[in-house]
Amino acid sequence: MKILITGVSKGLGRALADTYMADGHQVIGCGRDPEQILDLRFGCDEAHRFDIVDVSQANKVNVWYETVDASHGTPDLIINNAALMNAPANLWEIPTKDFEQLVNVNVTGVFNVIRAFVPDMVKRGTGVIVNLSSGWGRGVSPQVAPYCASKFAIEGLSKAMAEELPDPMACVPLNPGVIATAMLKRAWGDDAERYPDPTEWAKTAAPYILQLGRKDNGQSVSVPGA
Repeated sequence: MKILITGVSKGLGRALADTYMADGHQVIGCGRDPEQILDLRFGCDEAHRFDIVDVSQANKVNVWYETVDASHGTPDLIINNAALMNAPANLWEIPTKDFEQLVNVNVTGVFNVIRAFVPDMVKRGTGVIVNLSSGWGRGVSPQVAPYCASKFAIEGLSKAMAEELPDPMACVPLNPGVIATAMLKRAWGDDAERYPDPTEWAKTAAPYILQLGRKDNGQSVSVPGA
């Protein structure tokens, strides 16, 4: 399977990329950390592709699409994983710049990738788009209002898009669960260490994502055990 993943520099995206490559799938990924992207690029064969891309910038995503389309063609599965977490604070204390940056990555970034890559999938008539949501996209906690807002947006965006896709395509908002990523540590500090790390999480999450399809179209789903 040809799998496109955003936010592969670290965390869940990196764990999924490593797992899928090890299982024989072709992985195309992007991230913003040059060192980590180069590490991925030089650590795999040319069947895979990893690029430095800021998904919040439509022009850069469009250029990425053009180069990926030329080298690898249309993906079978898109996993929109790239996201930011705000530093914990009351909403009225969040700097405007931080709020805008979070929304630009977490929401606009998902739109930019969909707008670039999904038309070819629709033209072909097959493909699955998985947009990573959160428990904070279905419920809330204090001091993470910007992140909650962005993930509630992902839920709505995904469910509406699901009604637009032709059968047998699917768009699914996925709650990955609670994982000990750098993002979670920013919100919870040392308490994040009580949860599975991304590599352990991917053992369950990676095969679960692969079985998502039309039966799950527009459904709010969660990785088992989340």
